[in-house]
Amino acid sequence: MNNVIVKIVNKSDNPLPKYATVDAAGMDICANEDMLIESGKVSLVGTGLYIELPKGYEAQIRCRSGLALKHGIMLVNGIGTIDADYRGEIKIIMTTVLNIPYQIKKGDRIAQMVICKLTQAKLSQALELDVTQRNEGGFGSSGV
Repeated sequence: MNNVIVKIVNKSDNPLPKYATVDAAGMDICANEDMLIESGKVSLVGTGLYIELPKGYEAQIRCRSGLALKHGIMLVNGIGTIDADYRGEIKIIMTTVLNIPYQIKKGDRIAQMVICKLTQAKLSQALELDVTQRNEGGFGSSGV
């Protein structure tokens, strides 16, 4: 496992994000405000956290599986990306898919942050692509 240094400014009263277990991929992030998450509405929840990633890294913000299973809490953008040159507050875009509102309280663990090394692709324009066994098959074409 590789370690990378990520600078963090914490303007909340919450502890710094941390890994719950020794082999966890994501660090839990806490809410810095109370917020009612309503069905069919989008809420932006502040964390009071600001990070500085090294070049060549991104932070992915992901939903906590327990909140998704028990309360239908989802991140509206699926997985949020924090680029290495972003210096603003980390905010979580949330909703619930259930018809029951969910109350977030300041200090609740609402998301997880995964730090990832990234590769930027260099696109090579082509007139056609190589043929494969699967070719254009998708959306269940490989069986159940």
